[in-house]
Amino acid sequence: MPVISYFFGITIRMYHDDYPPAHIHVEYQGYIALMNINTGKIEKGKLPNKAFKIVSEWVQTHQEELKKDWELAQNFKPLEKIQGADND
Repeated sequence: MPVISYFFGITIRMYHDDYPPAHIHVEYQGYIALMNINTGKIEKGKLPNKAFKIVSEWVQTHQEELKKDWELAQNFKPLEKIQGADND
């Protein structure tokens, strides 16, 4: 599963041809969560509050890029990297 962003020890991934709704897979210090791209809410799993806030803000900031990557993933095309919250 491609890593589309990494910041503050948080890994953001997206599967090709994954099931709706549009979401990302978030990993942080042993926590795993699926976060909805449109709402910024956790659909499954759990994150510590601080990590959740960082990722939620990042999703809002990069929502259009995430939606584009979702469309690429649905069509089995290479995904674009997205700048992290730490500007890497």
